[in-house]
Amino acid sequence: MDPFLTLLYSLSSSLSESELSCLKFLCRDKIRKRKLESVQRGVELFSILLEQQEIERDNVSFLEELLKNISRQDLVSQLRRFVEEEAVKAPEDQPDEHEKPVEVICENVGRDWKMLIRKLDFPEVKIERIVAANPCNLREQLFQSLREWRKWKGKDAKATELIKALRLCSMNLVADKVER
Repeated sequence: MDPFLTLLYSLSSSLSESELSCLKFLCRDKIRKRKLESVQRGVELFSILLEQQEIERDNVSFLEELLKNISRQDLVSQLRRFVEEEAVKAPEDQPDEHEKPVEVICENVGRDWKMLIRKLDFPEVKIERIVAANPCNLREQLFQSLREWRKWKGKDAKATELIKALRLCSMNLVADKVER
């Protein structure tokens, strides 16, 4: 399960009805009134904020500000601990020189990313898990899929395989960019 979503669920569970009302009030300039009126739980509010990219795994400043404004320093501390733990894990998660083709692909492949991943014979179950973990971010879904593909294939995960799969998907311009 995605640790960030687990954190959001935990934060949501800690909110009282009045605190949720305050959070909704503070989000009036970010979320339409009709949508806010339908929010009954913190997770619903957080889902909307995720969809609108007001909060993201690597950008929680808006969420931190919201929690400060409702005087929930305990939740702010929980959020900061999560961010610090993620920062400790981050060095291994940062792209290295071998991931340059992944960056190029992520910048240039859009909605058809699943077709590409399937051409790489990546398991459908893993694709669905990645989609569930990153429900509103196509680029992140593609990025995580390619990273998981590299882990899955190990030494066999080569740029030439990516180029071949891109060409099979008729993504020749992207394949050309990867080759460069």
